Amino acid sequence: MKYFLLTALFVSLSFLSFLGFLLVFLSSPPVQKQATVEVKVERGESFSSVVRKLKDKGVISNEKLFSLWARLSDVDKKIHWGLYRFEMPLPPKEILNRMVLGKGVFHRITIPEGLTLKEIADHLQKGEIAKKDQFLAEANSPELLSLLGLDGKGIEGYLFPETYYFTPLITEREILMTMAEKFRGIFSPMMEQQAKEMGLNLHEVVTLASLIEKETGIEAERPLVSAVFHNRLKSKIPLQSDPTVIYGLKHFSGNLKRKDLRTHSPYNTYLIQGLPPGPICNPGLSSLMATLHPAPVPYLYFVSKNDGSHLFSVSLEEHNKAVKLYQSGKQRLPRR
Repeated sequence: MKYFLLTALFVSLSFLSFLGFLLVFLSSPPVQKQATVEVKVERGESFSSVVRKLKDKGVISNEKLFSLWARLSDVDKKIHWGLYRFEMPLPPKEILNRMVLGKGVFHRITIPEGLTLKEIADHLQKGEIAKKDQFLAEANSPELLSLLGLDGKGIEGYLFPETYYFTPLITEREILMTMAEKFRGIFSPMMEQQAKEMGLNLHEVVTLASLIEKETGIEAERPLVSAVFHNRLKSKIPLQSDPTVIYGLKHFSGNLKRKDLRTHSPYNTYLIQGLPPGPICNPGLSSLMATLHPAPVPYLYFVSKNDGSHLFSVSLEEHNKAVKLYQSGKQRLPRR
C-alpha cells in the first residue's frame, strides 16, 4: 500500500512538473531578436508540416511540446490556411491562438494583367476571397466611384494587376479600394506629366493601355502596337481593334464574325472614330508605359502571325500581303 502511494505521488509530481514545464514553454517566447517572420500554410497541409515550418523559421523552439498542446486542446485540425506574419518574439500559445482564429493570416492571390472587372470578380470568388455578386455591386456603387474620383467613368481599368495579400475578413469594397489605390501609386507624377505633354488625360491613357494589353501579350510588341494606335488617332483613322468590339458585345461566342463588326456599340472601333468611352480591361504597367512611350515608327497596320506575335506594316498594300500570308484559309474579316 505504501509503495502504491509513493508511486502515485511520484506520478502526480511528475505530471505536475511536466504540466508546469509545458505552461512555461507556452507562455515564453523563443530566444529571438525582434523580427517579422512569415509562415505560409497551404490549403490542406498537414499539421505536422506546419509545425516543422514554425520550428525551421524559429517561431517555436520545440515541435513536440507545441504539437502536444495543440492536440490536448483539440485544435490541431482547426488552423486556417494562408500567409501569417508574426512580429517576433511571441509565446507559442499566442502563435497557436492566432492560427486557430485566423488572426494575422493573409490569403495570397495574383490578379493577372488584362482581366476585365467581371473576370477579376470570378477570380476572387474561385480563390474564396470575395463573393462575385457583391464585388460587382460594390464596383458599380456611385459612392465608391465618387470616393475614388471615378464619377462617370467606372472602375474598369483602374484595378491594378498585382499579387495581393488579403485577410479573411476583408470586404469587397476594401479589395476594390486596395487595387484602385495600388493603381494610383503606380501611375507616377512623371507619367502624369508625360500624358499631359501628349495631350492625353488619365482616362484616355488607361483606355488606350487596355487596348494595347488585349492586342498583344508580348512586351516588346507593346510600344509598336501603341505606335499604330497613336498614328491612327493622329490620322483620324478608326482604330479597328477586335478586342473593343468583343468587349461591347452582350454575348460573345468566342469567334468574332462579320456581323459582330457591324453591331453598333460605343466600343465598336470599326464604326466609331477615336477611343472607346473607357477601358476594356485592367492593364499592367508595361501597357501603360507603352501608351506613354510609343515606338518612333510609322506603322498603321498589324496582323497576327498565329503564334502570338504580329507583323507590322506602313501601307495598306503591305498589310494586305501580310493578311494573305498569315490569314489565308480563315474567315475574312475587315483587317486593320
